[in-house]
Amino acid sequence: MGDVLAGFQTVWEFDTDSMLIRFERGIRTPKLLQALGERRIPFEALSGVELAVGKRGTVVLRAVPRPGADPLMDAADGQLKEAYDPYRLVLPAERETLADYYAERIRESLCPDADVPAEAHLVTVPPAPLSFKAYDGKASFDGKAISFRWFWTGASSEKWKVGDQHFRIDELTGVEWRSPESRGSAGTAPKEGSAKDAAAKGGAAKDGTAGNGTGKAAPKGGGHGYLRLLRRSAEDEPPGRPDQDPAAVVFGMGYGLVHQSLPFAAAVLEAVRASSPVPCAEGAPSSNRAGTPRRDPADIAERIRHLGELHTAGLLTDDEFSTKKAELLAEL
Repeated sequence: MGDVLAGFQTVWEFDTDSMLIRFERGIRTPKLLQALGERRIPFEALSGVELAVGKRGTVVLRAVPRPGADPLMDAADGQLKEAYDPYRLVLPAERETLADYYAERIRESLCPDADVPAEAHLVTVPPAPLSFKAYDGKASFDGKAISFRWFWTGASSEKWKVGDQHFRIDELTGVEWRSPESRGSAGTAPKEGSAKDAAAKGGAAKDGTAGNGTGKAAPKGGGHGYLRLLRRSAEDEPPGRPDQDPAAVVFGMGYGLVHQSLPFAAAVLEAVRASSPVPCAEGAPSSNRAGTPRRDPADIAERIRHLGELHTAGLLTDDEFSTKKAELLAEL
C-alpha cells in the first residue's frame, strides 16, 4: 500500500505484505509500547480488523492477530489493558471514513487461512539477551537458557534452599505469564509483620506467606504477577504457589512490571516453539505427505525469512536453522 496512518501515540505504515507499527515515545505512551518500539506485522499474522467508536471523540482501529502468530499476544493471553494493546490505533472521530478505508484494505490483504490458528510464530519478538528484576530474583535469558538468581531480600525460604536455577530451552514446553495489573491479579500484599513473625519462628506465616528470614514479605502469586516456566519433567505435577516454585519468579510492587516481563516471556515462548519439532500425524514423515497439496512458494519463502531472523537473533543454532530450512524446502 505504501501509506501511513498516524493516530494518537501509534503510527501504522503499510507495505505490500505487512505493516510496520511504530509507537511514539512520551509520557502518555504506555511503557510496554515504548519498550516494543516498533513491530513488523505480516498480514498473514492477522485474522481480521475491527473498527469501533472510542472514548472522547475517537474511533479505534484494531488489527486482530491470529492465535499462535504472535508470541507476545500468546504470552499475554488476553490480560493486557486496552491502552497496552499493540494492535490498537486510536484516531480522531472525524477520520472514521479514512479508518474504514484502511480496514477494508487490510481485509483484502488477509491470507485464505486467516481464521485458522497459525502453525508458527509470524511476528518477531525482542531478541536475547534479555533480563528483568522480579521481586524475588533476577531472570535472565541468553537465547538458549533461562536463569533465575534469587534475592535474599525477597525470595522465599523454599527458593533460597534450592538455590539459583538454570533451565535449558529444550527442557521447557512453554511459559505461563500472569500480569500484576489484570483483573483477578490485584490483591493485598502480605503484611510485613506476618513475615517477620514467621521468620522469627523459622516457619510459615499464618496467612501462608513463606518466611524468608529477611523481615520482608514475599508476595503471593494471587496478588501479584509471575512468570512460570513450564517444564517437561513436571507436566504431570500440579503447579505450586509461584512464590515457592523454583521455576517461577514473582513480580509487582515496582519489580518486573509488564513492559519488562512480557517481552521476556514472549522471547522465551518463541524460543521454545522454535526448538520444538513440528507435530505431524502418526506415521507421517516430516516432509510433505503423498497427496498433500504443495505449499505456496511465497509462504515458504516468508517462513524461511522468519527462521533467518531467529537464527540471526541467536534463537536457533546453525544446525536447527539448516534442518528447519530443509524441511520447508521439501514442501515445495
